[in-house]
Amino acid sequence: MRAIWKGAVSFGLVSIAVKLFSATEEKDIRFHQVHRTDGGRIKYKRTCSIDGEEVTYDDIAKGYDLGGGEMVILTDEDFAELPLTTSRAIDVLQFVPAEQIDPLLFAKAYYLEPEGQAAKPYVLLRDALAESDRVAIVKIALRQREQLATLRVHDDVLVLNTMLWPDEVRTPDFGFLDEEIETRPAELAMAASLIDSMAGSFKADEFTDNYRAALQEVIDAKVEGREIVAPEEAEEAPAAAVDLMAALKASVERAKKARGETAEATTASTPRKTAAAKKAAPAKKAAAKKAAPAKATKSAAEKPPAKRAARKSA
Repeated sequence: MRAIWKGAVSFGLVSIAVKLFSATEEKDIRFHQVHRTDGGRIKYKRTCSIDGEEVTYDDIAKGYDLGGGEMVILTDEDFAELPLTTSRAIDVLQFVPAEQIDPLLFAKAYYLEPEGQAAKPYVLLRDALAESDRVAIVKIALRQREQLATLRVHDDVLVLNTMLWPDEVRTPDFGFLDEEIETRPAELAMAASLIDSMAGSFKADEFTDNYRAALQEVIDAKVEGREIVAPEEAEEAPAAAVDLMAALKASVERAKKARGETAEATTASTPRKTAAAKKAAPAKKAAAKKAAPAKATKSAAEKPPAKRAARKSA
């Protein structure tokens, strides 16, 4: 890895010399624009919209559009005079609990490596952050721009996460937020059951970029002159649900089926019914036993006297 920035972490009166490295890299397959007939690369010229002449990098400056065709031109000297006190320093402002920071604010991640004799104060700050279970709020100047960032520990390395400023986060303004939409308790319970049936532990290695893999297969087949085999058709997206409860129930059953839990669920529900039937059976038998003597007594009392006498004489 190549360091993209060098400076120092200002931690109270302690200064820790560090180098900054990009912690992430994009794995997208990149293409060039080419001429379809001969494969020649397409190049673009930097031309001035007023005189039409080609402009070199040395003659290019930054301009701020005021509107109405007016432009304010800024040079490198204008940027050099900006009061960026953190031009070569990472100033620690405060330490806060990590859960207080909305992940929406995070932008890009960088690794920090100690430079020279700064290994010991580096490890000291790292261990102190880990034991306090907090992150450091810092300021840093990157690419001629002051940015808010956090310092935290990841795999025994200090990681700097640049952040958006609060006024750079948009406020959601959607019509449904003004509507009174109520959810029934049964629907909420079924949705919670669906979440439970799909619960798991996040392991990043279990997820892959299927599109990139398929695209690489197409490129490899082109290079080797092989026939490109179309992948199996993906499952069609489900239609919009008309009955929310029915859709939730079907989703729960589908999630359980994917995990092989359908049989377990059926087995678990069967004993409850059997137990209820067992409880009902003895009650019916006891009632039948009680009813039987009463019926017999009644029938004996209802027999005619003549028949009784005939039996006695016999």
